[in-house]
Amino acid sequence: MDGGWVLYLLECKNGAYYAGITNDLEARYAAHLAGKGARYTRANPPIKILASKAYLNRSAASVAEAQLKKLPRDKKLVYFA
Repeated sequence: MDGGWVLYLLECKNGAYYAGITNDLEARYAAHLAGKGARYTRANPPIKILASKAYLNRSAASVAEAQLKKLPRDKKLVYFA
């Protein structure tokens, strides 16, 4: 996605969800898998991308990430619907 930003939700091996933003989802996911992503995913590697949603800019994606992280677990996937 050229110039756009993506909010994404991962499922980790420990069953937890991890949310983040990026402008290159494939590269970011590869970094998480390689242990070069966030500190949390180095300790709890991801097993799959559960959902993603595109945004026009980093600011909008950051606001959406903050909103997503405030939701209870059972509402996180619904956020992407």
